Amino acid sequence: MTEARKYWVETLLKIVNPVLACMANGTLKESMPIEAKIPGRECVTHLEALGRTLTGLAPWLETPSDDPDEEAMRIRTAILARQAISNAVDPSSRDYCCFNDEHGGQPLVDAAFLAHGIIRAPRELWEKLGEVAQNNLVVALKQTRVIQSYRSNWLLFTAMVEAALYVMTGECDRMRADYALCMHEQWYKGDGTYGDGPNFSWDYYNSYVIQPMLLDMIRTLHPVLNRNGYADRTEPKILKHAQRYAAVQERMINRDGTFPVIGRSVCYRTGAFQTLAQIALAEKLPMGVSPAQARCALTAVIKRCFEAEGTFDENGWLTVGLCGHQPSLGEEYISTGSLYLCTAGFLPLGLPDKHEFWSAPDEPFTSQKVWSGIDIPADHASH
Repeated sequence: MTEARKYWVETLLKIVNPVLACMANGTLKESMPIEAKIPGRECVTHLEALGRTLTGLAPWLETPSDDPDEEAMRIRTAILARQAISNAVDPSSRDYCCFNDEHGGQPLVDAAFLAHGIIRAPRELWEKLGEVAQNNLVVALKQTRVIQSYRSNWLLFTAMVEAALYVMTGECDRMRADYALCMHEQWYKGDGTYGDGPNFSWDYYNSYVIQPMLLDMIRTLHPVLNRNGYADRTEPKILKHAQRYAAVQERMINRDGTFPVIGRSVCYRTGAFQTLAQIALAEKLPMGVSPAQARCALTAVIKRCFEAEGTFDENGWLTVGLCGHQPSLGEEYISTGSLYLCTAGFLPLGLPDKHEFWSAPDEPFTSQKVWSGIDIPADHASH
């Protein structure tokens, strides 16, 4: 295991272990602190923590390692993850989570992140799940169908739930996925960027939600959505947009691992670079961004976000903030469970440990090259 990969694995496990260990034991609700601006988040924050933990952890769980120490950690973490899912969907468990609209629409959001994790690790998080837990999980995801989506990135939450149900049962509500795709085609603003609904917003929702879910949803539901060749025509466009957005993301990372603090939900920390991480995982990095370059850029971001004092509390739980504990950065919908979307920045751990992403020598990324006086090709819009 290379030093970079070892650092990534250790950091990711430091983040996710409190969530998985507690929920696997049925003690997440009694153990996890709830930091939030408004009361009432305790009804939804535990499903947030589980779904968001698994959406970024899943590719690593799905990829056996040649390194015996890493493989032992992977197997142990996968067992915890399956037990955590079992408890989250078991009505008799102390950590049973709400998947319907009893507490508003938030359960749909985090059921979608849970669904995304299952799609990314179907063998470890679905096929190895016990039959009772499998049945409970299907029932739980179907409960979210009573929740009405906003005309925004939320449409992709309904689509991701259907994609996971298709993986698990072979059936889904095709129209929910089709509608999400069609609307996002209309909301594409150009040069690799979608609006969050009809309007454009300066934030990282193209990376928190939109581009990664579009990529995995259309890939998973391709047979269902390919009537008259629709998916055949649409999937390459979605990939092209994501590649351009990944190129922009790599350029947004400053020499020291900082990046522009713009828009809402910046407390998701490294989740802001999920699209770059996913394109690296898919081995589809754009021209001008090598795997080593992407690794070094993402490593710099990880260090800035998780080595800051105050990022974790005294018991190892994430605190609200971007670079340490900064509670004023948290919106009203942010609570402790929300913060675990940061795991989405670690997706390349799903690449084998001998892959070029990990084995190639360090390489300066774009901002390091330019601000060191290195001559590089100019950037151009995708159109």
